Amino acid sequence: MKEFLVGLTTTVPEGTDPAEVDRRRAAEAVRAGELAAAGHLVRLWRPVGELRSVGLWRAADEAELYEKVLGTLPLWPWMTPVVTAVQSHPNDPDGTGGAA
Repeated sequence: MKEFLVGLTTTVPEGTDPAEVDRRRAAEAVRAGELAAAGHLVRLWRPVGELRSVGLWRAADEAELYEKVLGTLPLWPWMTPVVTAVQSHPNDPDGTGGAA
């Protein structure tokens, strides 16, 4: 699987019923758990002081990432993504990058 650093900014459309927002947020938490269990969502962070998320995601390719992973999130219609494909660096301290 390939890895992607994904920034997601969610903008709720003006006039959306608060109950619909709550329903989607609850469903989002469930779906995120399912995607984590399936190995697609590896890590998820919220930058301090910001209302967006940054995550490490895995998928076979960018098409799968959009269609079968991110596109299945209940909040996806309200999200603006920034996707960057990443790969291991030779100096990665976790030991898998090939550093001696």
